[in-house]
Amino acid sequence: MISFLRGTVAHVGLSSAVIDLNGAGMSVNATPQTLSSLRVGDEGKLFTSLIVREDSLTLFGFASDDEREVFDVLLSVSGVGPRLALAVLAVHEPEAIRVAAHSGDGKAFTKVPGIGPKVAGRIVLELAGKLVPHGTAGASVPSVSAESVWKPQVIAAMTSLGWSEKDAAASIDKSLADSPDLAANGNVAEILRATLRWLGQDGARAGNRVGARG
Repeated sequence: MISFLRGTVAHVGLSSAVIDLNGAGMSVNATPQTLSSLRVGDEGKLFTSLIVREDSLTLFGFASDDEREVFDVLLSVSGVGPRLALAVLAVHEPEAIRVAAHSGDGKAFTKVPGIGPKVAGRIVLELAGKLVPHGTAGASVPSVSAESVWKPQVIAAMTSLGWSEKDAAASIDKSLADSPDLAANGNVAEILRATLRWLGQDGARAGNRVGARG
Protein backbone atom coordinates (compact mmCIF):
# COMPACT_ATOMS: atom_id res chain seq x y z
CA MET A 1 0.00 0.00 0.00
CA ILE A 2 1.19 3.52 -0.84
CA SER A 3 0.67 5.51 2.37
CA PHE A 4 1.97 8.86 1.17
CA LEU A 5 3.86 10.61 -1.62
CA ARG A 6 6.55 13.26 -1.19
CA GLY A 7 8.18 14.87 -4.17
CA THR A 8 8.27 17.84 -6.52
CA VAL A 9 4.88 19.00 -7.76
CA ALA A 10 5.05 18.68 -11.55
CA HIS A 11 1.46 19.60 -12.40
CA VAL A 12 -1.74 20.79 -10.71
CA GLY A 13 -5.04 20.39 -12.55
CA LEU A 14 -8.71 20.89 -11.70
CA SER A 15 -9.13 17.48 -10.09
CA SER A 16 -5.68 15.94 -9.89
CA ALA A 17 -1.98 16.64 -9.48
CA VAL A 18 1.23 14.96 -10.61
CA ILE A 19 4.02 14.39 -8.08
CA ASP A 20 7.51 13.80 -9.49
CA LEU A 21 9.18 10.98 -7.54
CA ASN A 22 12.77 10.93 -8.79
CA GLY A 23 11.70 11.05 -12.43
CA ALA A 24 8.47 9.06 -12.11
CA GLY A 25 5.28 11.11 -12.27
CA MET A 26 2.47 9.87 -10.00
CA SER A 27 -1.02 11.15 -10.81
CA VAL A 28 -3.17 11.73 -7.72
CA ASN A 29 -6.87 12.69 -7.55
CA ALA A 30 -7.72 15.17 -4.78
CA THR A 31 -10.22 17.76 -3.56
CA PRO A 32 -9.97 21.39 -4.74
CA GLN A 33 -8.84 22.38 -1.23
CA THR A 34 -5.95 19.93 -1.27
CA LEU A 35 -4.93 20.87 -4.81
CA SER A 36 -4.93 24.58 -3.92
CA SER A 37 -2.20 23.92 -1.35
CA LEU A 38 0.19 22.56 -4.00
CA ARG A 39 2.54 24.73 -6.06
CA VAL A 40 4.29 23.57 -9.22
CA GLY A 41 8.03 23.30 -8.60
CA ASP A 42 7.67 23.09 -4.82
CA GLU A 43 7.89 19.96 -2.73
CA GLY A 44 4.51 18.48 -1.90
CA LYS A 45 3.35 15.70 0.38
CA LEU A 46 0.02 13.89 0.13
CA PHE A 47 -1.38 11.04 2.20
CA THR A 48 -2.82 8.54 -0.24
CA SER A 49 -5.35 5.76 -0.68
CA LEU A 50 -4.93 3.34 -3.56
CA ILE A 51 -8.15 2.10 -5.18
CA VAL A 52 -7.67 -1.16 -7.04
CA ARG A 53 -10.07 -2.15 -9.80
CA GLU A 54 -9.86 -4.93 -12.37
CA ASP A 55 -8.84 -2.46 -15.08
CA SER A 56 -7.20 0.35 -13.13
CA LEU A 57 -5.12 1.52 -10.18
CA THR A 58 -6.14 4.99 -8.97
CA LEU A 59 -4.48 7.09 -6.28
CA PHE A 60 -6.44 9.57 -4.18
CA GLY A 61 -4.51 12.16 -2.21
CA PHE A 62 -5.27 14.02 1.02
CA ALA A 63 -3.76 16.88 2.98
CA SER A 64 -3.94 14.93 6.25
CA ASP A 65 -4.11 11.40 7.55
CA ASP A 66 -7.50 12.26 9.10
CA GLU A 67 -8.93 13.08 5.66
CA ARG A 68 -7.70 9.76 4.33
CA GLU A 69 -9.21 7.87 7.25
CA VAL A 70 -12.62 9.49 6.74
CA PHE A 71 -12.38 8.75 2.99
CA ASP A 72 -11.65 5.08 3.61
CA VAL A 73 -14.56 4.76 6.06
CA LEU A 74 -16.95 6.45 3.61
CA LEU A 75 -16.03 3.78 1.07
CA SER A 76 -17.50 1.16 3.41
CA VAL A 77 -21.00 2.55 2.73
CA SER A 78 -22.85 0.58 0.07
CA GLY A 79 -23.24 2.65 -3.07
CA VAL A 80 -20.53 5.17 -2.15
CA GLY A 81 -17.53 5.01 -4.46
CA PRO A 82 -14.26 6.93 -4.35
CA ARG A 83 -15.53 9.84 -6.46
CA LEU A 84 -18.55 10.40 -4.22
CA ALA A 85 -16.45 9.99 -1.05
CA LEU A 86 -14.05 12.61 -2.39
CA ALA A 87 -17.02 14.90 -3.14
CA VAL A 88 -18.10 14.62 0.51
CA LEU A 89 -14.62 15.74 1.61
CA ALA A 90 -14.74 18.59 -0.91
CA VAL A 91 -17.86 19.96 0.81
CA HIS A 92 -17.18 19.11 4.47
CA GLU A 93 -14.11 19.06 6.72
CA PRO A 94 -13.30 15.63 8.22
CA GLU A 95 -14.49 16.66 11.69
CA ALA A 96 -17.80 17.93 10.29
CA ILE A 97 -18.29 14.56 8.61
CA ARG A 98 -17.56 12.77 11.87
CA VAL A 99 -20.08 14.92 13.74
CA ALA A 100 -22.78 14.48 11.06
CA ALA A 101 -22.31 10.70 10.94
CA HIS A 102 -22.25 10.36 14.73
CA SER A 103 -25.32 12.56 15.31
CA GLY A 104 -27.33 11.17 12.40
CA ASP A 105 -27.44 14.50 10.55
CA GLY A 106 -28.45 13.26 7.11
CA LYS A 107 -29.15 16.80 5.86
CA ALA A 108 -25.44 17.59 6.05
CA PHE A 109 -24.73 14.91 3.46
CA THR A 110 -27.51 16.08 1.10
CA LYS A 111 -25.46 19.27 0.62
CA VAL A 112 -23.03 17.16 -1.42
CA PRO A 113 -23.88 17.07 -5.16
CA GLY A 114 -25.11 13.60 -6.06
CA ILE A 115 -26.38 12.69 -2.59
CA GLY A 116 -30.13 12.73 -1.98
CA PRO A 117 -32.13 11.90 1.16
CA LYS A 118 -32.05 8.15 0.49
CA VAL A 119 -28.26 7.94 0.14
CA ALA A 120 -27.77 10.35 3.05
CA GLY A 121 -29.92 8.12 5.25
CA ARG A 122 -27.87 5.10 4.23
CA ILE A 123 -24.64 6.93 5.04
CA VAL A 124 -25.65 7.81 8.60
CA LEU A 125 -27.11 4.33 9.09
CA GLU A 126 -24.00 2.46 7.96
CA LEU A 127 -21.51 4.87 9.55
CA ALA A 128 -23.13 4.74 12.99
CA GLY A 129 -20.31 3.99 15.44
CA LYS A 130 -17.61 4.02 12.74
CA LEU A 131 -16.85 7.75 12.80
CA VAL A 132 -16.61 9.44 16.19
CA PRO A 133 -15.81 13.16 16.61
CA HIS A 134 -12.38 13.84 18.07
CA GLY A 135 -12.29 14.72 21.75
CA THR A 136 -15.40 12.70 22.66
CA ALA A 137 -13.65 9.77 24.32
CA GLY A 138 -15.24 9.26 27.70
CA ALA A 139 -17.64 12.16 27.12
CA SER A 140 -21.38 11.99 26.82
CA VAL A 141 -22.23 12.43 23.15
CA PRO A 142 -25.77 12.38 21.75
CA SER A 143 -26.45 9.10 20.02
CA VAL A 144 -27.75 8.82 16.48
CA SER A 145 -31.47 9.49 16.29
CA ALA A 146 -33.23 6.44 14.84
CA GLU A 147 -35.73 8.69 13.08
CA SER A 148 -32.99 10.70 11.39
CA VAL A 149 -31.78 7.45 9.81
CA TRP A 150 -34.98 5.91 8.44
CA LYS A 151 -37.20 8.95 7.86
CA PRO A 152 -35.23 10.45 4.91
CA GLN A 153 -35.36 7.08 3.18
CA VAL A 154 -39.13 6.75 3.63
CA ILE A 155 -39.68 10.33 2.46
CA ALA A 156 -37.52 9.67 -0.61
CA ALA A 157 -39.59 6.59 -1.44
CA MET A 158 -42.85 8.53 -1.08
CA THR A 159 -41.66 11.49 -3.17
CA SER A 160 -40.77 9.02 -5.92
CA LEU A 161 -44.43 7.94 -5.79
CA GLY A 162 -45.68 11.49 -6.23
CA TRP A 163 -46.04 13.01 -2.75
CA SER A 164 -44.30 16.23 -1.77
CA GLU A 165 -41.69 16.04 0.99
CA LYS A 166 -43.96 18.08 3.29
CA ASP A 167 -46.99 15.82 2.76
CA ALA A 168 -44.85 12.70 3.04
CA ALA A 169 -43.33 13.80 6.36
CA ALA A 170 -46.74 14.74 7.79
CA SER A 171 -48.29 11.43 6.70
CA ILE A 172 -45.45 9.43 8.26
CA ASP A 173 -45.86 11.22 11.58
CA LYS A 174 -49.63 10.69 11.62
CA SER A 175 -49.45 7.05 10.56
CA LEU A 176 -46.94 6.23 13.31
CA ALA A 177 -48.67 8.18 16.08
CA ASP A 178 -50.18 4.95 17.39
CA SER A 179 -47.21 2.72 16.44
CA PRO A 180 -44.18 3.81 18.51
CA ASP A 181 -42.66 0.33 18.30
CA LEU A 182 -42.62 0.49 14.52
CA ALA A 183 -40.89 3.87 14.61
CA ALA A 184 -38.32 2.62 17.12
CA ASN A 185 -37.58 -0.45 14.98
CA GLY A 186 -36.81 1.78 12.01
CA ASN A 187 -37.59 -0.77 9.29
CA VAL A 188 -37.96 1.41 6.19
CA ALA A 189 -40.12 -1.04 4.23
CA GLU A 190 -42.52 -1.64 7.14
CA ILE A 191 -42.86 2.08 7.89
CA LEU A 192 -43.51 2.83 4.22
CA ARG A 193 -46.23 0.17 4.04
CA ALA A 194 -47.82 1.45 7.27
CA THR A 195 -47.85 5.00 5.93
CA LEU A 196 -49.38 3.97 2.62
CA ARG A 197 -52.05 1.92 4.46
CA TRP A 198 -52.83 4.93 6.66
CA LEU A 199 -53.16 7.15 3.59
CA GLY A 200 -55.55 4.63 2.02
CA GLN A 201 -57.65 4.43 5.15
CA ASP A 202 -57.64 8.22 5.53
CA GLY A 203 -58.80 8.58 1.95
CA ALA A 204 -61.59 6.11 2.59
CA ARG A 205 -62.63 7.98 5.74
CA ALA A 206 -62.67 11.24 3.79
CA GLY A 207 -64.88 9.65 1.16
CA ASN A 208 -67.29 8.38 3.78
CA ARG A 209 -67.53 11.86 5.31
CA VAL A 210 -68.33 13.39 1.92
CA GLY A 211 -70.94 10.70 1.28
CA ALA A 212 -72.56 11.32 4.65
CA ARG A 213 -72.84 15.06 3.97
CA GLY A 214 -74.38 14.38 0.56
